[in-house]
Amino acid sequence: MDRTWMSSGLCRTARADDLFVEGAAQNRAKSLCTGCPVQAECLAYALDQRVEHGVWGGMTERERRGLLRRRPTVRSWARLLDTARRQNGAGATVAGPRSA
Repeated sequence: MDRTWMSSGLCRTARADDLFVEGAAQNRAKSLCTGCPVQAECLAYALDQRVEHGVWGGMTERERRGLLRRRPTVRSWARLLDTARRQNGAGATVAGPRSA
């Protein structure tokens, strides 16, 4: 699995304690993702790997669980992202098309 995107994340210099938080602190953690050039890749990674803790790609664990429940047929979020980008341009989001 290619993880080269990780070195480009805006959070790469953040402390882990700032990203793995609970309650209202999650909104501060999510704000680190705003404008991140690899936000979609980060979210796809967390969804594909079923990461249970922390903020990844601008979503909390609760938000990711909800997305996984709403989209149970998605087998690869990374592939979904890549397909959406090719079909819709670079601005496509990971929650794009309904199948992958």
